[in-house]
Amino acid sequence: MTAPQSILITGASSGIGAALAARYAAPGVTLFLGGRDIARLAASAAACTARGARTVTQMVDVTDRDAMLRWVRAADDDTPLDLVIANAGISGGTGGAGGVITGEPAAQARRIFDVNVTGVLNTIEGVQDRMTARRRGHIAVISSLAGFAAWPGAPAYSASKAAVRVYAEALHGALAPTGVRVTAVCPGFIETPMTAVNGYRMPFMMDVARAADIIAKGLEKGSVRLCFPLRTYMFAALPGFMPARWAQALLRRLPAKPADPNNL
Repeated sequence: MTAPQSILITGASSGIGAALAARYAAPGVTLFLGGRDIARLAASAAACTARGARTVTQMVDVTDRDAMLRWVRAADDDTPLDLVIANAGISGGTGGAGGVITGEPAAQARRIFDVNVTGVLNTIEGVQDRMTARRRGHIAVISSLAGFAAWPGAPAYSASKAAVRVYAEALHGALAPTGVRVTAVCPGFIETPMTAVNGYRMPFMMDVARAADIIAKGLEKGSVRLCFPLRTYMFAALPGFMPARWAQALLRRLPAKPADPNNL
């Protein structure tokens, strides 16, 4: 497959988004990078520019539908997009959530769904029809291996990542006749600011640059579902083959992800 020359990435100021931007940065490539932290976004863009890419940044909140439509369409007007990576996401769990026993705070759950699900829809909406009209293009949705299990320690996070994974896979089937590809990317534990707050052991932790390389190579192959590392994937998928009561008995043994005070 031809390497993408025009790429839009949300959540490009840090973590996987910034690493993917750096991975794709090269002479002849245009990168449209979005994020909410202008200083970190500028640093990410500078690193990509140093590699020879043309970078265009936009401070934007993926939950703002109108702003996202304007940005994505303006980027596509500038240089028709070959690849759109809906990467922006947040996390939070039940750990330390003010003594809540029956689940995580409602405000946190709503915020996580707004960013992780609605944000993906807002990212795709501005370009999907244009790609199908051109009969080419690639959309990548960053999900998580947490989306394969009903993790009591992070209900909204695991549910939101399950939702976008299934949506991406179904959308791939719907758009395949038009020549547009869609990939659900499901990483395990990656060294990012999101995992840095977890106060527990995370098996098979992977360097973010290595993760970005795996993602880029998987997208090049046209994978519909890209899950890694394999050992984490096998463990994450196992509860789906078990009776719900057994699965919950297993998953309750896992530590709770810390609640994010910024999402409350």
